[in-house]
Amino acid sequence: MDQPTLVIDTNWVLDLCVFDDPGARPLLTELQAGRWRWLACDGMREELARVLGYPAVRRRLDSIGQDLSTALDWFDRLAIPVPAAPRSAWRCADPDDQRFIDLAVQHRAVLLSKDKAVLHMRRRLAQAGVRVQASWP
Repeated sequence: MDQPTLVIDTNWVLDLCVFDDPGARPLLTELQAGRWRWLACDGMREELARVLGYPAVRRRLDSIGQDLSTALDWFDRLAIPVPAAPRSAWRCADPDDQRFIDLAVQHRAVLLSKDKAVLHMRRRLAQAGVRVQASWP
């Protein structure tokens, strides 16, 4: 059986690898067990690297004894690198979220996001075979 495919936005990635959000732990278990394929392009990794430099995130990393490279290594272990997707017909009001939408549309993946602009697109993205979720499972 093929593994289901997932695209995860940066806020969720922070919940998983930096903030240890209890709501994200079941997803982390699924990813570590290899039950889901998490796809990410270079732009997603670059966005994570930028956000990891934000003062509040850096303070959290310091408090748990991690640094930017530790968090990026975690990303590299779990995310499957793929090329950036071509721009899809579905446009997001927030241009920072477009790459997540495009990749999810290309792969007909579940898109895990807490972003209001993405959540607002749930019905439209369902037409493209993309299920948008704000929580897990």
